[in-house]
Amino acid sequence: MVPADEGGGLMRADLLVEPVAGLDEVLAVVDAFDRTLVGGLLRPHPTQAGALAELAAAVAGTPLAGRVAEAAEKAAAGTASEDHLVALAAARTALLGAAHDALVTRADEATGRDRGEEAQAVPAGQGEQAANLQAAARTWLADVARAGWQGIDHDLIADSAPVVFAMLPDPTLRRLATLLDGFSAELAASCPGATLERFPLRRWADLWARALLLTRPRVDAGPAVGTATGRLLPLGVDVQEHATAAQAQVHAVFEPADGSPPRLVRASVSVSKPDTVVGVGVWQLLRPHLSLLAAAGEGRAMDLTDMPITAEGDLIWDDAHARTGRPADAFATARVALPTAVAAPTTPLDRHPTRIAIPVFLEGYAAAEDGATALVLAGHHIPVDVDRIPTAGPLTPEAVATSTACIGLLRWDAGAFRIQPLAVETTVKKKTVALHAGAWAGGTTDKLGVKAEKAATEAVAVLRERAGKLLRK
Repeated sequence: MVPADEGGGLMRADLLVEPVAGLDEVLAVVDAFDRTLVGGLLRPHPTQAGALAELAAAVAGTPLAGRVAEAAEKAAAGTASEDHLVALAAARTALLGAAHDALVTRADEATGRDRGEEAQAVPAGQGEQAANLQAAARTWLADVARAGWQGIDHDLIADSAPVVFAMLPDPTLRRLATLLDGFSAELAASCPGATLERFPLRRWADLWARALLLTRPRVDAGPAVGTATGRLLPLGVDVQEHATAAQAQVHAVFEPADGSPPRLVRASVSVSKPDTVVGVGVWQLLRPHLSLLAAAGEGRAMDLTDMPITAEGDLIWDDAHARTGRPADAFATARVALPTAVAAPTTPLDRHPTRIAIPVFLEGYAAAEDGATALVLAGHHIPVDVDRIPTAGPLTPEAVATSTACIGLLRWDAGAFRIQPLAVETTVKKKTVALHAGAWAGGTTDKLGVKAEKAATEAVAVLRERAGKLLRK
């Protein structure tokens, strides 16, 4: 972080490596419950009954206690109803939410950051048709839980398709429909479950529990939406790429025009893509949907006027409410504005350790002896998540290893806090240069970037031509 005499505060690296009290115990209970879903809950084994009892005991002091205790007893006997399974999913979600809160509190202590108060969500209106579709989805998810991951087959997974198809036209159900579509696709790709040797226990249980809770009426309440007027100072771009989808999320500091404290905000764009468009090519798909990407790539601020923003700090981007502003160096923003920026709260349903992504600024560190796998800060090794560095920019693990300053996202994964680099300052030919993961978001003159972008342009043009021919036929 920035030295205190320059307006910042020092990163407490020791807090990031110290154990969080109770965290391991909570995750052990969650892991035990997740293993019960392997064999299914139709004919539970005694070991599954023990894991269900542990889940009930973990929430014994909460308002969920009575319902979860009954649900655990019924599930252990193989007679759990859909409502009982919802209660178990709620207990699991509550435990992971508590783990999230404990980790975020520790991260806030380490960075000295304040966090805003949670705003009330806005319940989404739902008609009878939506309720019926939610009930159908709940029935399918209950059937999946009873069958277990070992019992899934193509006939069971195919039962979700009509429900997803009927949900997609309804905006209030699109979140659930998208989740069910992706979840069922993953399960279908693994059928039959009886032939699998290993299962992605945490991931599939996460998807199952989230989907099951979203089938309850009025659970998918949208966060309160306000407006933002002021200056937006980009910090960096987080790029996530999969075979058929890509997402870019710009993390930034927002300085309100009314003089209130600066805030941490995000703006995201996601697109579907063919699996042949990779690396630099994803910018061509993302760029037209979010003008902020060009500003972030060029190192410029943006002036916002009445831009819609959620209570969680997510900008609902609309180019009509934004215009490109003056040059704004991300490292200057990180040194001056980031330490005093207030972080937004997280809604209850989204509280999960994997959701933690806190912008931080580090300097005065050294690389670990084995390269870019860790940064040594005040004698403490903070792991670096080099696997999250995208190929669609000039930032590389080697640059991180030789860097002197880093803008990154503080994440928690595999039992430890980790740094995902978004940008670094390093020395090239005795000059300090900045390398950003999103430097090519708005285009580039870099030789490697230009060559890769040209190849991607040709690939996209061919695909569009072929798609046009198919549509004409």
